[in-house]
Amino acid sequence: MPKPTSQRAAEKIAKVAARPNDLVTLWREVTDVLAEAIPHYWEPCFYSVDPASLLITSHFQENLAEFPPECLTAEYYDDDVNQLADLARSASGITTLHDATRGDPRRSPRWHRNMKLGGDQEMIVALRTRSGEMWGAAALYREPGRPLFTSDEKELLRSLAPHLAEGTRRALLVGAATDPEGLESPGLIILNDRGDVESATPGTDRWLSELPGGDADGAALPPAVLSVATRALRTAKSRDRPGEVALARVLSRGGTWVVLHGASLDSAREHRVAVIIEPAHPARIYPLLMSAYGLTERERDVTRLTLQGFSTAQIADELVVSTHTVQQHLKSIFEKTGVRSRRDLVGKVFFTHYEPRFRDNEERVATQRPIRGGPAHR
Repeated sequence: MPKPTSQRAAEKIAKVAARPNDLVTLWREVTDVLAEAIPHYWEPCFYSVDPASLLITSHFQENLAEFPPECLTAEYYDDDVNQLADLARSASGITTLHDATRGDPRRSPRWHRNMKLGGDQEMIVALRTRSGEMWGAAALYREPGRPLFTSDEKELLRSLAPHLAEGTRRALLVGAATDPEGLESPGLIILNDRGDVESATPGTDRWLSELPGGDADGAALPPAVLSVATRALRTAKSRDRPGEVALARVLSRGGTWVVLHGASLDSAREHRVAVIIEPAHPARIYPLLMSAYGLTERERDVTRLTLQGFSTAQIADELVVSTHTVQQHLKSIFEKTGVRSRRDLVGKVFFTHYEPRFRDNEERVATQRPIRGGPAHR
């Protein structure tokens, strides 16, 4: 008996997301699967976000090389519905513009902007991992006169989101490894099923020498690398199942934590595996906020939660302080950053530290270079 469309789509997405590809390759392969599973207009629009701030770092929509500036401004300054900040806070992690406007999308400026591109309906899903981290979003559209997105279609897209989130996270790591931006960039090593090294990205030797049992020339691979490679290769023995990603967290010789990801590779000749090695350090937005604006650690924490859309009461609960204390911190933050409101704070952080990254990523897509995540380096 043939498998239902939804089951076939879920299996394909899981397999595609498990591959260690760059982000644009991932999104293009996902586009092909979604076209079969959920009828929609034109092409999906994909976003990556910084999970620490929930601010957008890139977008990808085939044949839309430049995201309209007015849409970015509206995302962070307008009072509207179906915005990524709303999606990030929602329990379901999925919404449609028609649902958000109670069936009257004409009330939304977002709908009018979408209609200029031919999209009457918009369904958008948060790409959250199973642990709850949001790494992006995916939006589907339908032209006027088409049936509304059904509850089954919403549930299917929502069920695919964890695979897409993990795939987005891994694709950003692959991009950072193949096109390093600094000394802390991840390393990527390709092994065959005998444990022999076939290739490695620049800087991987440093990571290997930092792991217990390894050395810089690769003569002795660290046991942790071999372990995640072996675990990932076990899933490659069956071509009918999506490959599983093996994870390990290891204490380096220098006393810092390192995260390893092992993912099997499709190959007609032999089984191969990619191992990504990354530092388990805090998100770049934290030190950036402190150095750029002179924020204290507590002010940094309040700013981070404000960027994520937390209310004063929610920030107080999260940090175990009074609402009065939160308000005092916000007053100080506003003075140091030169803004007057929460919305202005979010807009300033985005357009100062993330919009340059967003536009650079558009150029990187056009020139076939890997997309980068996080705020721009300054």
